[in-house]
This record gives sequence, C-alpha cells and structure tokens, in this order.
Amino acid sequence: MPNTVDRVFGIHAEALQLRARRGEVLGSNLANADTPSYKAQDLDFKAALSDARAQKSTAMATTQKGHIQPHGLIGGAHVLYRTPNQSSLDGNTVDTQVEQNKFAENAVRYRTSIRFLSGKIQGLMTAIRGE
Repeated sequence: MPNTVDRVFGIHAEALQLRARRGEVLGSNLANADTPSYKAQDLDFKAALSDARAQKSTAMATTQKGHIQPHGLIGGAHVLYRTPNQSSLDGNTVDTQVEQNKFAENAVRYRTSIRFLSGKIQGLMTAIRGE
C-alpha cells in the first residue's frame, strides 16, 4: 500500500530526483568536453520512471547517505554511454551542442516538475488552513 506522500505527489517526486541526477550527469559531460577519452553519459530516464511506476523502484535501496550506488545505476536509472554523431581523434564522445540541448531540456522539465509539486503543496496548505 503506497504511503500518503506517494498518493498525493504520484511519480513527480521520483521524477524530480531523477531529473536532478540527470542534470549532474549532463553537467559532467559538458565539464569534460575537452578531456581525452571521456565518454559522454546519460540516464535511461524513461526506463527508470517505468520501473518506478511498476514497483516504486527496482534499484537496490540505500538506507544511509554513505551507501554506494550499485554500478551503472544513478537514482534507479541505468547510466548509458551516448553514441557519438561524429568520432573525435582523442576518443572523447562529448558533443557540446547536443549536451547543451539535453541539459536545457532537462532543466525545463525539472522546473515543470517543481511547479507541479509546488501547486500540489499549495493546494494542501489551502485545504489545511480551510480557506
């Protein structure tokens, strides 16, 4: 039985966490755009949300902040290497234009989730106050 928070916020709380982690991964790609042999990464966001809908999360649970995430998983999402559009001589697969585009799209979706959750919280506060 899902708890009250899950019933109120639905999948958006999990989506917000995944979007934040994806922003970190995409930011890391941009930071390493000039690093030789660096392989661009991304999260399999759709698969992670499907797993979360199916059974909240298929990733191993970490019960304390210091626990290590299983290899290849970030926030329940599999980390995948991006296939480059054009090969580079130094082995780096980061295409800054693609990464910037993905980062901007992720930021917009993150803000959308924040606004949705903010509206839900505001509705709950109104109900609690009885206004």
